[in-house]
Amino acid sequence: MQGVQRPTEERELAHLVAEAARTRLPLEIAGTGSKRRVGRPMDVAGVITTRNLRGITLTEPTELVISARAGTLLSAIESELAKHNQQLAAEPLDLGPLLGEAPGQATVGGIVATNLSGARRVQRGAVRDHLLGIRCVNGRGEVIKWGGRVMKNVTGYDLCRTLAGSWGTLGILTEVTLRAIPKAEETRTLVLVDQPDAIAVEAMCQAIGTPYEVSGTVHLQAALAARLRSPTLAGARGAITALRIEHFSPAVAYRAEKLKSLFMPYGELIELDHAASLQFWEELRQLSFLQGTRDPVWRISTAPGMGPRLVESVGRYRECRAAYDWSGGLIWLEVPDQGDAGSDDIRRVVATLGGHATLVRAETQVRRTVDVFPPLEAGVRQLGRGLKAAFDPLGILNPGRMYPDQ
Repeated sequence: MQGVQRPTEERELAHLVAEAARTRLPLEIAGTGSKRRVGRPMDVAGVITTRNLRGITLTEPTELVISARAGTLLSAIESELAKHNQQLAAEPLDLGPLLGEAPGQATVGGIVATNLSGARRVQRGAVRDHLLGIRCVNGRGEVIKWGGRVMKNVTGYDLCRTLAGSWGTLGILTEVTLRAIPKAEETRTLVLVDQPDAIAVEAMCQAIGTPYEVSGTVHLQAALAARLRSPTLAGARGAITALRIEHFSPAVAYRAEKLKSLFMPYGELIELDHAASLQFWEELRQLSFLQGTRDPVWRISTAPGMGPRLVESVGRYRECRAAYDWSGGLIWLEVPDQGDAGSDDIRRVVATLGGHATLVRAETQVRRTVDVFPPLEAGVRQLGRGLKAAFDPLGILNPGRMYPDQ
């Protein structure tokens, strides 16, 4: 198999994979390629893209369920849901612009395969938590179906959750079924200005702990806040801490006033109306505050209260710029490139304080020489190898993208 293969049917895709398995040819699996620059560089014989496996196959607005083939653009899914005043709960990210690609190219299969969730995860959960069913082709060229149109408890492995976040190393998604949520009637955002990291994380955690259903919390250090394009916040001269409220209009107004009173002691506060809020949070989905540079970017998950200390510890070794999402539980860390993207320093700090770090943006040579995904403990590594052997025994699907031996 040479070049790029663009199957238009699941059966054709299964045939291509079966042939590759027969000849033991390693394959790169991609959608539109918006995330190709994440992970270790791979040595492959050919590429299979799902970009022609497109189309919404099921919509059940009354059941809050939608199914689509894997190559369907996320924007098409969101447009269809918007017709019924619905949206995806996990607010998936669009990594394309961060990696130098055009915005709006993310596919629904890519979103499930990477499990990259946005700001609403802190309230609603991750992409995998709303995945009801999948169809995929494994490394033998066999078609597998799992799940359905309702959420069920399962025993043994939950195949949907197993495939979500596997980055195409276990199987090639051909169709997914997702649960949607109603779209809020109104959205407002309260922005605290120029708070230190530790105080900002304290405020975000306090906001999430209130009964006012805050659905998004993010803190941008001054250097990153200055890159925002939002007319209200563009060129911010200090750090910003944003708290989002979504609900029916009367409820939003009531909750906004309560939160204003609660956070008045923190100083200056800006309120974004519905339109400005939607624009701001959509901009965050594209990680605009990390664009305009080619410096390496790390995605670090940790306990919210540990976030500022972790960033401060990295800062003792090298310059870094940070944004905190999920009330501080998710850190986007930008570091000037010094050959290894700060890998040794960041891994050491994360190992000491707790968490997981993934290198999301770096040059090819850097990704070839450092661990891109978090190192695995022995037991987890063994489990991963077992899953790889079960799904892709010949190791032909995205070989080595996540780990050299998987």
